[in-house]
Amino acid sequence: MTTDRLFGFIERLQGSTEWGRFLDAGTGRHSLQWVSGLKTRSWTAVTGDALRAQSLTRKFSRVMRPTDQVVAGNWQDAAFLHGERYDVVLADYLLGAIDGFAPYFQDRLFPRLRPHVGARFYIVGLQPYELLERSPAGLLIRELARLRDACILLAGDRCYREYPLEWVTRHVEEAGFVVEEAQTFPIRYGAQFFVEQLNVCERKLTKIQRPALVKGLRDTIADLRERGLALCQLEGDLRFGEDYVVCARPRQ
Repeated sequence: MTTDRLFGFIERLQGSTEWGRFLDAGTGRHSLQWVSGLKTRSWTAVTGDALRAQSLTRKFSRVMRPTDQVVAGNWQDAAFLHGERYDVVLADYLLGAIDGFAPYFQDRLFPRLRPHVGARFYIVGLQPYELLERSPAGLLIRELARLRDACILLAGDRCYREYPLEWVTRHVEEAGFVVEEAQTFPIRYGAQFFVEQLNVCERKLTKIQRPALVKGLRDTIADLRERGLALCQLEGDLRFGEDYVVCARPRQ
């Protein structure tokens, strides 16, 4: 069993039911590491980035069977994976990330995936920060998120857009599913989180063509790095926010 608490919860929900054919509808290294270790009959992992598909195929080539595949595609394309049906479908933070590949498509995502779900549909997501409490740790993490998103937007790219659990369960049911379980999990952010998010900011600066603006952002990144790491050193991991897991089945 995995040590990841969200995937571990999904494993407990699945119980002794076979995984069968598995679709990771919005894959990445983390989810594919878990999926590739399950006792599936086969798995298909989808990413909207063709280069990432190639990279993941290389990375997981040693554990891939002839029936396994990483494919690049966009869920806005009605022909993509047309007619394919899977016993289990996973949407791991897909709802928040899809805005970068299929803007304004979030309300159509679950109906789009519905024909592919044979038995179980698992959704993992993040509660939007603006809905959460305003603790000192929370204020700092909100500030970090705003800086990251500002750098992304100024670089001409699109940010993730997270949706709350209540929105997800409502739209899942409207898409023809029955929600069987929905549970939240508190998050703890450590120093590595600050490092990774601020590294995203640094990378985006290379795409901004205004030197004075870049200098100001670089100074802000350095200041937030110092304050974030100091708070982590003082308090340890910072508790703020929630992830959630939804388990649904197709309505008969």
